[in-house]
Amino acid sequence: MIDKNHLRDTMLALTEAELAQAHKTYERFLSAARLDRSEPIESDEQSQAEAAADLAEALDDREHETEAKIAALTALDFGPKDKVEPGAVVHFGERFLVIGVSTAEFECQGRKFIGISPAAPIYEALEGKAQGDDCAFRGRTLHLHEVF
Repeated sequence: MIDKNHLRDTMLALTEAELAQAHKTYERFLSAARLDRSEPIESDEQSQAEAAADLAEALDDREHETEAKIAALTALDFGPKDKVEPGAVVHFGERFLVIGVSTAEFECQGRKFIGISPAAPIYEALEGKAQGDDCAFRGRTLHLHEVF
């Protein structure tokens, strides 16, 4: 059996670590974008600062996306599920998918999981299915062993 509260806590911890890393990288590029205006600025320094500012802006977007993932995970109902919907864990083949937010593969409770968003193409094939059901995805038949 899967402890879904522990699973959510693991996903939150990993996403919060991702947020901290994104913030740290953002701050590094933001500081590189600041020029000392009390000294003459050479053109290569100016272009490097502009490139760093562009990267900082892109990283700021990543930081906001990660904050949104944390909010979504916090709000997600991880209670027991009997069909595939947000908050469900789906086991098919060797895979365990957590429906809610996208994540990289991670390990929890001795199993490997990956988080997917309801916007993921595979979710359309899985949505509403129950334990024991089959569904087709990209020319393959997937058999759902369990839905938690």
